[in-house]
Amino acid sequence: MTRVVVTNDDGIDAPGLHQLAASLHAAGLDVVVAAPTRERSGSSAGITATEEGGRIVAEERDLPGLPDVCAYAVAATPGFIAMIATRGAFGDPPDLLVSGINRGANCGNAVLHSGTVGAAFTAAIGGIRAMAVSLDVPHGKVDGELHWSTAGRLAVELLPLLDQVPGSVVLNLNVPDAPEIAGVRQAPFGGFGQVQIGLAEITAGAVWTTLEETAELPKVGTDLDLLAQGYATITPVRPLQEAPIKLTLPALPAALAR
Repeated sequence: MTRVVVTNDDGIDAPGLHQLAASLHAAGLDVVVAAPTRERSGSSAGITATEEGGRIVAEERDLPGLPDVCAYAVAATPGFIAMIATRGAFGDPPDLLVSGINRGANCGNAVLHSGTVGAAFTAAIGGIRAMAVSLDVPHGKVDGELHWSTAGRLAVELLPLLDQVPGSVVLNLNVPDAPEIAGVRQAPFGGFGQVQIGLAEITAGAVWTTLEETAELPKVGTDLDLLAQGYATITPVRPLQEAPIKLTLPALPAALAR
């Protein structure tokens, strides 16, 4: 049986996490959940954790409607959780890691900052195939109205696509918040993302920030554009890759050369 670790950056109590675990469990996968004790959004692939007496704090949890799924709340970033999962911290090392379902799309270059995608990157670097899953939640919409099950079902359907890419490549899936979708498209990144940080006020010793919607229209055919049209988008991403650039290096000054 395929073993999968499910994590996220919204925390152990997030409904998207519970739906993803339930969908994968219903599909017959051996699921273990390991997620942060609290929200860690924007943590990217950071690997920080809280220690008590020299140990990482991790406690078992019962997830609603999932009595057969082992779950752990870990006082750490999703990147750290993914890293220790690849080393067998939550039982045998998994075959797969699936991160999500994130509350909000992870599109464009903003994936660089996403803890959801960062966990998948960390798993891939550790030799575990990985997918990140996000739901495009409209601003102001409350949790009870969200279509988590749409993203959960689609993640299960598309999980076999990991067999089509090298182990070092992560699949980044974004799903419209709707009971039905227009289809699934492979899409390149478009722009920075749907929102970005703005400065509201700067005073002596303090800075206030705001989240502002991106004003520019997305390029046609990109993840942002297709998601707005009702399509789910999937983008293969390689977490670490050297740029194919040949540099012309200067001669070292005498003070630095041996």
